[in-house]
Amino acid sequence: MEFAMTLDQRLSLRQELLDADDKFILDLPKVELHVHIEGTLTPELRWELAGRNNQTLKLERTGTVYRSLEQLKESYTIIQPRPGHRIDNTEESFTFFEAYYGGFEVLITEQDFFDLAMNYFERAAAVNVRAQQEAEARLNLKSKWIMCFLRDESVESAMETYEYVLPYKNMVVGIGLDSDENDRPPLMFADVYNRARKDGFRITAHCDVGQKDTHQNIRQVASDLGSTGADRIDHGLNAAQDPELISVIKERGIGMTITPWGYLRHEPVDEIFPRIRTLFDAVIPLSIGSDDPAYMEDCWILHDLLLVKKMCNFSDGDMVRLTRHSVDMCWADEKVKDEIRQELDEVLAKHSK
Repeated sequence: MEFAMTLDQRLSLRQELLDADDKFILDLPKVELHVHIEGTLTPELRWELAGRNNQTLKLERTGTVYRSLEQLKESYTIIQPRPGHRIDNTEESFTFFEAYYGGFEVLITEQDFFDLAMNYFERAAAVNVRAQQEAEARLNLKSKWIMCFLRDESVESAMETYEYVLPYKNMVVGIGLDSDENDRPPLMFADVYNRARKDGFRITAHCDVGQKDTHQNIRQVASDLGSTGADRIDHGLNAAQDPELISVIKERGIGMTITPWGYLRHEPVDEIFPRIRTLFDAVIPLSIGSDDPAYMEDCWILHDLLLVKKMCNFSDGDMVRLTRHSVDMCWADEKVKDEIRQELDEVLAKHSK
């Protein structure tokens, strides 16, 4: 397939995956390591919060006012290639970040952030995610936070943000780096990462797919970030093109978080899934996540797992291996990880009868 999937093709594929009614995937315990809480802001919740905060929702660039929930929902579908066109990363980044950061305007009060988190936790629990206080008590769902610096902001702002989070260290398990990657290599933020490593945080960073200098950025994250290299790489799919990079990642035991549905917007199918398969066959630990599901055709971790199973021709056994990878890679306590492993064994026993 030469071009990225159109919106209609993605929606059709989404329905096809759900119609297959894969009981095994439904039953699998799910460990989600790569989802941005702001990226779970659905149109419905955004509309509700705007009403509560007496806000008018609009697209700042054009001044377009969203006067109905349906109009707001339509705005979430802007990230799509034109017919016969492979959307480039600059275009995709602009349209995505415009939509994504536009949602931040409704997140004002503590209750807004609480509702956002619980909305995600409830969805996650419904599809058997096992990964804060109320979510654990009410939904049997455990979570920890990774704080991400915005790489298109200044290096100084990253250090300031780091200082702000230190009083909440008991809630934050790791440090990440995201947002627009263009001309913002990971080692620009070496000082704050070195400090985070010394302070005992786990570290990761985004290496978005198809970006300028992507192989160099992946190498920096794998080998140098935090002085000794990161614990995980977020995305990093282009590593599959470089056998030397594959060797570095494998030798260092670095896991990678992969969010396949998001790649469908700007990468050809016949490039995405062979690369995932290459990394999987190289025995690099992979974990499947949903990234920013509210902005990706309402596709959550269940859809991403169904997608990768179909397009990579993974067996049930392969999906079990991915689940074990996710458990091994996650930064939860060993007690929590052992509980998930036990649940996975129970699912295997159920489906082996």
